[in-house]
Amino acid sequence: MSIRVLIVDDQALVRAGFAMVLSAQADMEVVGEAGDGAEALALLVRVPADVVVMDIRMPVMDGVEATRRICAGPDGPRVLVLTTFDTDEDAFAALQAGASGFLLKNAPPEQLLAAIRVVAAGESVVAPRVTRALLDRFAGQLTLPGRADERLAMLTEREREVLELVAAGLSNAEIAGRLFVAEGTVKTHFGRILAKLQLRDRVQAVVFAYEIGLVKPGV
Repeated sequence: MSIRVLIVDDQALVRAGFAMVLSAQADMEVVGEAGDGAEALALLVRVPADVVVMDIRMPVMDGVEATRRICAGPDGPRVLVLTTFDTDEDAFAALQAGASGFLLKNAPPEQLLAAIRVVAAGESVVAPRVTRALLDRFAGQLTLPGRADERLAMLTEREREVLELVAAGLSNAEIAGRLFVAEGTVKTHFGRILAKLQLRDRVQAVVFAYEIGLVKPGV
């Protein structure tokens, strides 16, 4: 099955360039293009997509707000945000809004293609340590969700431990070594964490851990 991609950018030439690269891939299909977030939302009502490649700075509705609305739905496409700087406040806002990761706009085509495939497979394209660096920098802007304590109480003691280590930036292999368990066991625990907390991926898990104070900035 081809990965259905929607391209959202306010520059027509940029959209055309992305479309040319993506359409040349046997496993990808460009299902639409939009010039702003509002247009993208309207298009998604009519055209199903697996991944939305989303620019951040656009007129009418920016990429952060569009990402927030897309990710608010239970079965919406995953969002890969394009940004100019990897420590940009907008990149942080996009992660908070539910993006599965971000990529620099000047990244080479092979990185864009790899990122789309990773996001389509349900993973994130931002390393946990990069996510943590962003969260450490903008931690003062985090807002606590109303049901944070209730959601955390759904986890077992071991699942909470795994979540803490994920938020600290450890990989599954590193967590397995720390807890003296198999890597497959860590993956099972983390899958249950995502299901219980209704989170999409590793990035959202790290953001959640920060929002509820499970980990502290800079610690």
